Amino acid sequence: MQDQLTESRRSLAEASYRETVPAGAPAILELKAGQTLRILDLEGNQAVDTLFFNLDDPTERFDPQRTLRKQGSLYITTGTVLWSSRGNAMLTVVADTCGRHDTLGGACAQESNTVRYSLGKRYMHSCRDNFLLACAHDRRIGKRDIGANINFFMNVPVTPEGGLTFEDGISAPQKYVELRAEMDVLVLISNCPQLNNPCNAYNPTPAELIVWD
Repeated sequence: MQDQLTESRRSLAEASYRETVPAGAPAILELKAGQTLRILDLEGNQAVDTLFFNLDDPTERFDPQRTLRKQGSLYITTGTVLWSSRGNAMLTVVADTCGRHDTLGGACAQESNTVRYSLGKRYMHSCRDNFLLACAHDRRIGKRDIGANINFFMNVPVTPEGGLTFEDGISAPQKYVELRAEMDVLVLISNCPQLNNPCNAYNPTPAELIVWD
């Protein structure tokens, strides 16, 4: 699947919900079937790690392997359907001004910061920390529910040998992706605090969440 740049026709004046997620912070919100969520990269090159769950039964969650297999592409862009662990359509990407989004890099964590960078990075705040912090406050989901996530706006090319590289982002200020919920969905976000690779241009910045009914 090639990058599909598609602008939205939705008006901000008609949005039913808006939230700014601070740099390096978590967020959790509900989407009802038919609602559309825009994730907005306010200042550019900010990775937004995201997980999706069935709102009524969070044991059903986003399944990256099924999603990639069905679409025949490693990346997410306009037209991509996000499939669940039970083979149900969860969300559809209906607009995308960035072009593609990572499905392989995963969420930064204490362990990965230590292995990739140095022992001194072990205690730096991470996306996994954000996910667990949000779970501790919400309690509908927990540690065992944290699986493979999408990294919106993050650039992780795959080498010819099958390895991954973390490169400068391909996003820019005010780029966005929009997803239409095909079922009632719980959305869990870490606005990535990573400081050790260029996924955030070494400078985490805020992101905005906008919902239309």
